[in-house]
Amino acid sequence: MAVTETLKRRVPLDDVMEELARAENLSARDEALARAIAIVTFRRLGTLGHALRKRLNKPPKDERLMHLLATGAAQILFLDVPDHAAVDSAVELAQSDPKLHHAGGFINAVLRRVAREREAILSESDPWLDTPTWLEERWIGQYGEERATRIAEAHRAMASVDLTVKDNPEAWAERLGGVLLPTGSIRLKERTAIRELPGFEAGEWWVQDAAAALPARLLQAKPGEHIADLCAAPGGKTAQLAAAGAEVLAVDRSAKRLQRLEENLARLNLRAETRAIDAEKLEAGPFDAILLDAPCSATGTIRRHPDVAWTKAAEDIRKLSGLQSRLLDKAAGLLKPGGRLVYCTCSLEAEEGERQAAEFLARHPAFTRVPVTPDEIGGWSECITPEGDLRTLPSQQVLAEHDRSGLDGFFVARFVHKGP
Repeated sequence: MAVTETLKRRVPLDDVMEELARAENLSARDEALARAIAIVTFRRLGTLGHALRKRLNKPPKDERLMHLLATGAAQILFLDVPDHAAVDSAVELAQSDPKLHHAGGFINAVLRRVAREREAILSESDPWLDTPTWLEERWIGQYGEERATRIAEAHRAMASVDLTVKDNPEAWAERLGGVLLPTGSIRLKERTAIRELPGFEAGEWWVQDAAAALPARLLQAKPGEHIADLCAAPGGKTAQLAAAGAEVLAVDRSAKRLQRLEENLARLNLRAETRAIDAEKLEAGPFDAILLDAPCSATGTIRRHPDVAWTKAAEDIRKLSGLQSRLLDKAAGLLKPGGRLVYCTCSLEAEEGERQAAEFLARHPAFTRVPVTPDEIGGWSECITPEGDLRTLPSQQVLAEHDRSGLDGFFVARFVHKGP
């Protein structure tokens, strides 16, 4: 079961789903359904666990049985699946497992009770139920209770789908039936089959959250510049830099992820040199500019990848912040005097954002911060920190009339090498 494997191994749900689809030879339709069920289960895992425990005399010892109940309840409470179909599916899955086949009657009774008591379960659900306690404490400490609660609430909603286009965003927004955001990204009004949309095969655009598109824009790449994109996969930012006419070196330690980047660039008819290597070991340059999208806890992407909340721990942030510092130091040594460095993470944690920027400047007096200005980010002045860095939040309302209004949580800092 994907939920159990993700939690047990503490790996991304996407990786587990890819393995499952290959092992079970799932059709595209079955894989999409399984993925949707797993995602909503993780998105509302706290609510589901709370509701199930209240309706069980004694929680089952086998965690797989608890996860099976959770996926069944997720379909009943949060997906457009008939109650009987969700119950029957859960019972069938249990009966196909030698260690759970005896639990069919138990599963049937529990899930039918969940269906009967749907309204009561939903009415008593608190937003913090679906956030692990360690993250709740961190966010309240960093953002204050009111703003942190809005972040937790935003994580319970489905993420939007945003696109970055090569050019003429106004025309593409109209053609795709989307909304043009002030930053130039297009937000789709409805979720749909991406590959079937106009312009996909022709390589006119790519999927990229509006916040994720900002770091490359803030780098302000120019035609002919020699730019390194460190930790580049899956390649949205590489595509932005290449589309601006820069000569891009895309670096990533994962050859598999880099292959996907190359496939994306081929569809987009864009070119970049790629190198599968740990960025800390890169010998190249000097570069006119560097974009460092550093490995991080990814807590800013919980709307899109809700498994992150349940597979990461505070210790991960400590380890990753050390790696980020080393990568920043490496990037500093690869730049020309006068060169630009943009550092970003899709994290909500200060250790991976605001503190990294401050500590980098303290270690490297040859660098100075280049503050972000509102006109560079579509007027979203509320996203600019007092220091002049960029901080987007999942709770940010970018479209008042659109229910999918938030952004991925990103931190972006921009520096320039002042010279010797």
